[in-house]
Amino acid sequence: MSRTTTAVAAALSLLPLGQPLLLGSTTALATAAVVLSTQAAHAQSADDYVNAGVEKGKRGDFKGAIADFTRAIDIDPQYAYAYFNRGTAKRKSGDSQGAIADFNKAIEIDPQYANAYVNRGYAKYYLKKYQAAIVDFNKAIEINPQHALAFANRGDSKKRLGNEKDACTDYKKSASLGYQGAAQWLNSANGAWCRNM
Repeated sequence: MSRTTTAVAAALSLLPLGQPLLLGSTTALATAAVVLSTQAAHAQSADDYVNAGVEKGKRGDFKGAIADFTRAIDIDPQYAYAYFNRGTAKRKSGDSQGAIADFNKAIEIDPQYANAYVNRGYAKYYLKKYQAAIVDFNKAIEINPQHALAFANRGDSKKRLGNEKDACTDYKKSASLGYQGAAQWLNSANGAWCRNM
């Protein structure tokens, strides 16, 4: 039985037995209208909330984005993409620990979610957990050997640990895979040390 049919049936059940439909219809119809409008408000799908959250995030409204992603998760607790986006919004709002928790959940739901590993690694990088970040970037590269951003981020982490040679290899790989940020950096004065290595 659909939600609409259930709502109408529930409203009609409020009519006293034996009373003609027209005499009790005002109460029944008003009740049905309230039930249906409540259902319409809840009919927004998890995808709708994720899409709204993404748009809010693009505008820098991370608090609003997090609220929308949370609503999507409430509707569908196994929606890895909603956890991923909420984690991204949390990271951008400065909550790296909260972001890691959401990326963990996205990875738990979908262990092959390369972007979740990349973003979790990025959050760990900001917490100065460079070795832990490298582990996540390695996993993303294992899942998707063409993940240019994973190579660039792994390079940043290796550089922070003083391993410039391996960092340079990652930067060059990232640029060769088409990541413009790495290519621009390699062609800049700051990237000269790596470009000439």
